[in-house]
Amino acid sequence: MSAAEAGSVFHRARGRTLDAFSSEKEREWKGPFYFIQGADPQFGLMKAWSTGDCDSGGDEWGLEIRLTEQAVQAVNKLNPKPRFFVLCGDLVHAMPGTPWRKEQTEDLQRVLRTVDGEIPLVLVSGNHDVGNVPTPETIAEFQRTWGDDYFSFWVGGVLFLILNSQFLYDASMCPTLKQAQDQWLDQQLSVARQQKCQHAIVFQHIPLFLQSIDEDDDYFNLAKLVRKEMADKFSQAGIKAVFSGHYHRNAGGTYQDLDMVVSSAIGCQLGKDTHGLRVVVVTAKKIVHRYYSLDELSEKGIEDDLMDLLKKK
Repeated sequence: MSAAEAGSVFHRARGRTLDAFSSEKEREWKGPFYFIQGADPQFGLMKAWSTGDCDSGGDEWGLEIRLTEQAVQAVNKLNPKPRFFVLCGDLVHAMPGTPWRKEQTEDLQRVLRTVDGEIPLVLVSGNHDVGNVPTPETIAEFQRTWGDDYFSFWVGGVLFLILNSQFLYDASMCPTLKQAQDQWLDQQLSVARQQKCQHAIVFQHIPLFLQSIDEDDDYFNLAKLVRKEMADKFSQAGIKAVFSGHYHRNAGGTYQDLDMVVSSAIGCQLGKDTHGLRVVVVTAKKIVHRYYSLDELSEKGIEDDLMDLLKKK
């Protein structure tokens, strides 16, 4: 299978929506459901981080392959099945145009092809996927390989928005593409604002903030002016939660009624958290989430209190 053919397997987001959930029936609330969020499989980072050469040291990724295989196996075993499995960016470590990118991408695609066919895969672009300073060329490469870099879809009456957060970080090389996402997002938020959905949830790679809206600028968050503008937009539109990765640690906080959820990595850990996934239960009134280590989820599944929420109509 060629790289182009392998990439087409995952090109599920087209025309700014996700084919798996195109039915009008998904716009209706029918009761609680859950999904799985993962982030940063980032094939190649563990070797690069261990050697202190994050720019060019990621020439091995066997550990990430095994961890991502374990994550997929854990998700596939869950009963009932999650409505979808979302990966919040940094799919591979090699930046566009650098060595091992093609090999890392093909190995990740091979692993992801084993996700249960009844569990749609939702893919979010990260900085390593499109570059710290994205260009029209790097965005086009991502789209060819994985699908649209921003899009929306409905599941069970809930509106989900996937953003390319690199446009919010540095769009100096692609201002027209950022403007297009901004206009699209305003249209999507107007739908949420008119309360035509049970909830609205955002996925993006870079968190708005790690703990507080007023924290200092950092590599792992968005600049203050941008984060405040986006948080206000989201809050005014009634967005309930933003789920992200990028930090390789668990973190998060609240701003007004907005929950900022930062999930640690499937791959390389930069703190004391374990390789893991987040289980997110959506009920009529609230969104409840819990981070599980891969071992916990593989061996024990979802805990009873979360399962009980799924049974309440």
